[in-house]
Amino acid sequence: MKELPSLDSSDAYLLGFLAGYLAADGHVAKDGTVMLHSANRAHLEWVRTAALRLGIGTYGITMATRQGLASEMRDIFRIHFVPSTLHPDLFLGETARQRFEAADKSFGRLRWVVATVEETEREEEVFCASVPGEHAFALEDHILTGNCFGCGAHGDVIGFVMRHDNLAFPEAVEHLAGEAGLPVPRPTEEDRHHYERRKTLHDLVEQAARWFEQQLQTGAGRAGLEYLRRRGLDGEALARFRLGFAPGDSGALRQHLLRLKFDEEDMVTAGLLKRPDDGRTAYSFFRNRVMFPVTDRRGQVVAFGGRILEGDGPKYVNTPDTPLFHKGTLLYGLSRARQAAADGKPVIVAEGYMDVIALVRAGFEGAVAPLGTALTETQVQELWKLIPASEKIPCLCFDGDNAGRRAAWRAVERILPHLAPGQSARVVFMPEGEDPDSLIRAHGPKAMTGLLEQAIPLSDALWRMETEGRPTDTPEAKAAVKAALEARVATIADRDVQGFYRTEMRRRVDEAFAPPARDRGGRGPWVPGRRPGEPPRRHVPGTPGRLTAKPVGQGRGSAARLGTVRERILLATLINHPELFGEVGESLGLLPLGDPEMEKLRWAVQECLSDDRNRDSGLDAAALCRHLSSAGQEELVSALLSESTYVHAAFARPDASTDEARKGWWPTWQHLLHRRMLDDLREAKAALTRDNSEANLARVVALQQEVIKSAMGMTDGDDSDDF
Repeated sequence: MKELPSLDSSDAYLLGFLAGYLAADGHVAKDGTVMLHSANRAHLEWVRTAALRLGIGTYGITMATRQGLASEMRDIFRIHFVPSTLHPDLFLGETARQRFEAADKSFGRLRWVVATVEETEREEEVFCASVPGEHAFALEDHILTGNCFGCGAHGDVIGFVMRHDNLAFPEAVEHLAGEAGLPVPRPTEEDRHHYERRKTLHDLVEQAARWFEQQLQTGAGRAGLEYLRRRGLDGEALARFRLGFAPGDSGALRQHLLRLKFDEEDMVTAGLLKRPDDGRTAYSFFRNRVMFPVTDRRGQVVAFGGRILEGDGPKYVNTPDTPLFHKGTLLYGLSRARQAAADGKPVIVAEGYMDVIALVRAGFEGAVAPLGTALTETQVQELWKLIPASEKIPCLCFDGDNAGRRAAWRAVERILPHLAPGQSARVVFMPEGEDPDSLIRAHGPKAMTGLLEQAIPLSDALWRMETEGRPTDTPEAKAAVKAALEARVATIADRDVQGFYRTEMRRRVDEAFAPPARDRGGRGPWVPGRRPGEPPRRHVPGTPGRLTAKPVGQGRGSAARLGTVRERILLATLINHPELFGEVGESLGLLPLGDPEMEKLRWAVQECLSDDRNRDSGLDAAALCRHLSSAGQEELVSALLSESTYVHAAFARPDASTDEARKGWWPTWQHLLHRRMLDDLREAKAALTRDNSEANLARVVALQQEVIKSAMGMTDGDDSDDF
């Protein structure tokens, strides 16, 4: 061969060259197998690349050692083509074209089926013949693993079925064994009996489902059929969801199943019959109800839900727990949602059977619903398993009334402990008086799509759960909201998620309950230790002061020490001026303190000043100190109310006026709050360095904005150096 053409050549030119190459060195066997030989492996590598561009499938390159000229052993390389991707016009030779067109061998291995596994010396690099949205599974000889050298897909046949059909490992094994006609290995006689027992019950429940479907089309099921027609369901929907009817005759189902040779005891075990305590004949568990079959992950009917049409009894009943069914673990519509989730469609949790049916018919095929109970922890885990993507965020859909909100809050409680990175949920509330079924029937699928786009993240749902309808007009009520949020966040097991939730909830508390900005009367920012009208303690260029600023690096200590000093100032001011508690107590409670001793004293002060008896009696500073001493804080209070504190803030002294104490307390609180925000910002930046995610970036940006807000009007360099 003179030279291989460039792969950038036109498709027509490449096809013409490949046709000539096949005519010269190719071969079409009598069974239709198409192959090309070359002593130069690089030539076949080029053929494989060109074929991929042209949409022609190949099976890779094999090698054999043959005797050549002068009896010398030579390596010969061969590549096979996928016949179903070739056109007869590619064969220039008449004999080759006739063989190709007449071949009846099915050699298009776009999907492999393993029939036998045998020891072999042959090794082959496998390339996908076709990748129409899914990788074709290929088998490397003697190692039972697929490895596409073209696209990089790899794994074994079980892994392929798990990914393609979105099945768990045991289910994939059972699926493959079923296709091969092989039973799944049962290690013990007890396991074998259990398997046979479940198979019998599956067959029994399936026959019951068929019977219910038949009854819906008879005179006995006329009322049920009319009800479903009124709900907008046509014949296609009835068949698609296998809806049926349980007639009022309590013995009809039993007689039908007995004729099919099923055992009555099995009917009781499967929840189809109920045996009276007085020993009378067992009767149908479902009577005069529209029937909704419930399937497991594989689509096998395992239970039923029934809606009563008339007479006494609950509106909906479900099959009791059986060997096949536990209502706290399954979800209605699970098998259909599994495939929808694998196709990238959203998973939506509704509240009832008709809601799921309406959603699926409107194109939301990932819809599921719990079975007569609030969403359980097991069902939450099942939802996350459904979604193969790294971001596992189902949408929980609830009615907009009070009952719907209570159901939503219960779901939030169940989900919180199990949150993990990329594993959460969103919540959407329906308009008042609407459910997905009524909304879609009245306004169409677009209305539902609009609502889903407004779904709130779980953090918003948690905030609304603990704040809606709760009083927040007193410091105690606000503190109660904060405590409730802290308790909820503490239930999150994942430490990283818990930390971010805690920061987020505290930010919301600060925004909701922070005091309004105070009017300084045009007097400018406060400086610690400076009385109104006094010159500043620190040196300000051009301004005479009582003290000269120390050299850089030899100031009043580190930022942490400065924060501790300010914590002492806040508490000393409040202890000496307890009349300020009504104004500042709430803000003091919202501020995290870094010194554990100051934290203990803060809560002791707040507990004492919050007591109704003390507040009514107008507790003064001396009485407050006695209370704190009796609470074991005497030594700490004595150290706090000393010159070591007052030297930094004259307004904290007991002889300062209430107005001076008030005007000094608020700027100190603002500086300390600013310091805490800077600490949060540093942590957020560190998290962004570790994980450059959108969530971490958004948090850094939000905190930067908060730091800027808190710094407005401040001139203390100690707090601005780090920003």
